[in-house]
Amino acid sequence: MSKGTVTLLVIVFVVCISCGAGYAAYRIVREKLRRLSRMAFGTDSITEGLEQQAKELAVTPKSVSAMTRIFLPQIQRDFPDFHIEQFKDKVENALMLALQAISAADAGIFERQIKDGVSEEFLAQIKNRIRENETEAVTEHYEQIQIHQTEIANYEKKQGTCMITFQSAVGYLHYCEKAGKVLSGSKELTEQTRYNVQLMYIQNEKLAGMDNAVGTTCPNCGAPITNLGAAYCEYCGSAVTLLNLKVWTLHSFDETDYHHS
Repeated sequence: MSKGTVTLLVIVFVVCISCGAGYAAYRIVREKLRRLSRMAFGTDSITEGLEQQAKELAVTPKSVSAMTRIFLPQIQRDFPDFHIEQFKDKVENALMLALQAISAADAGIFERQIKDGVSEEFLAQIKNRIRENETEAVTEHYEQIQIHQTEIANYEKKQGTCMITFQSAVGYLHYCEKAGKVLSGSKELTEQTRYNVQLMYIQNEKLAGMDNAVGTTCPNCGAPITNLGAAYCEYCGSAVTLLNLKVWTLHSFDETDYHHS
C-alpha cells in the first residue's frame, strides 16, 4: 500500500471520527433542548412552544393596578357624590372612542360623542396621533377593541388640582400599514395592553394656572369654590351642586405598555 493511500485512509478515518463525535454532540444538545421545551411549554418543540405561548398571551388580559379599595374612600370623603361606576363608564367610553378616532383618522368621531368634560390636552393627543400617521403615510388600525377591566390606579392632590388615574386592561387587533404592507402588529393575533386615563378636578384655578375650569364658581355670587365637594358657597352661603361628570375633566390618556414604532 502506497504512502499516499495510507495518508488518505487516515484522513478519512479522522473525518469519520469527527463526524461521529459531532453527530453525538448534536443528539445530546437536541435532547437537552427537548427536555427544556417539555419543562417550559409541555412540548418537544421550542418553536411550537413559543407559538403556543404567544397565542395564550394574545388572549390573556393584562393585570391592572387595582387600587380602587385604597383610593375610592379618600375620593368619596373629598367628593361625597362621586359615583365610581359613572366614571368607569366615562373613562372606558372615552378610551374606546379615542382609539376608534385614531383608527379612522377622524378626531370628529370623538368630538361628536363627547362634547363636555374633556380637556384640550386630551383632544390634542388624538389629533397629534392622527397627524403623525398622516405625515408618515401610515394607516393605524384598532379593531375588535375590548376593555376587560378598569380600576382606580392613583389619586393625588397638588397645585390646586385633584387627579384620578384610571387604568384599563384592553385587548384589540392593532397593526400599522404603509402602501399596503404591514409595518408592525398583526391582523390575526390579538394584542393585550394597559391604558391610563386621567381625570382632573380644578380646585383652585390660580394655583393650577388655568382659567377654563368648569363648575368651580358659585352660581349666585361668582366666588370660586375652593373646598373639595363643597355643598355651600363659603362667601354667600348659597347651595352649590357640582355636576361631577362635568367638573371632572378627561385630562389625558396613555398606553402603559407603549411600544409603537
